[in-house]
Amino acid sequence: MSLEGRVAVITGGSSGIGLACATHLAREGVAVVLGARRASLLEATQARIRAAGGRAAILEMDVTRESDVQALVGLATREFGRLDVMICNAGFGYYGPVDETPSDVMRRMMDVNYMGTFYGARAALPIFRGQNRGHLLFMSSIVGRRGVPFMGAYTATKAAQAGLAESMRAEFAGSPIHVTCVYPISTPTEFIDAMARDYGHQVSGLGPKQSVDDVARAIVRCVHRPRPELYPKRVSRALTILNALAPGATDRFVRRWGRRRVASREP
Repeated sequence: MSLEGRVAVITGGSSGIGLACATHLAREGVAVVLGARRASLLEATQARIRAAGGRAAILEMDVTRESDVQALVGLATREFGRLDVMICNAGFGYYGPVDETPSDVMRRMMDVNYMGTFYGARAALPIFRGQNRGHLLFMSSIVGRRGVPFMGAYTATKAAQAGLAESMRAEFAGSPIHVTCVYPISTPTEFIDAMARDYGHQVSGLGPKQSVDDVARAIVRCVHRPRPELYPKRVSRALTILNALAPGATDRFVRRWGRRRVASREP
């Protein structure tokens, strides 16, 4: 099935997985509407997509403000007349034990990672209900299915996204409105750089990794053929099965292969 003519909104669309999704969807003929806080990066992305023959609209916005998310969805319908796909991708992380995680960081992470997703769903659903079709994708993480050491705060926000997706899937079961929760593994993006820049945490992972293009290609396939859960690195789903069968053994496994702080400085 061709995706030509469809319209997708992507939060956190100026870099990382969001940028890769925008690029790959635009190549498929999808008009992309990108929201993020950094206007210069959005403008550069829009220029590249248009230069390649694609369609793109941008809005400088913050997913922690519901009015901004509503405005982003409104831009899609004004510019392109419809909305088919909503990718709630914006997010950031923090590394450290819970007792060393500042409360304001936890609150901000919940606002961005979870509430930004919640606002995205609230903005898109009235349109999807009205046209009786649409596809919501929540960018969670494999840690949303199985927590890892020293990322408890981040893991909680990703698990919250997963819970929201599961409930909504049940609400729309059997309808043309689809909800997908995406569970990438460690993916080299600005995510780790941002932790170092903002909090002084230099973190390295020992386990498998995947590229932003791997994730984006998996998402394009999922838009073609919606599914309830998407594991871009398919083998990672085994971790959720192992955790269900032997949680204690999985504790030891993720402690050995999870992310580690390789350096720390005062932010």
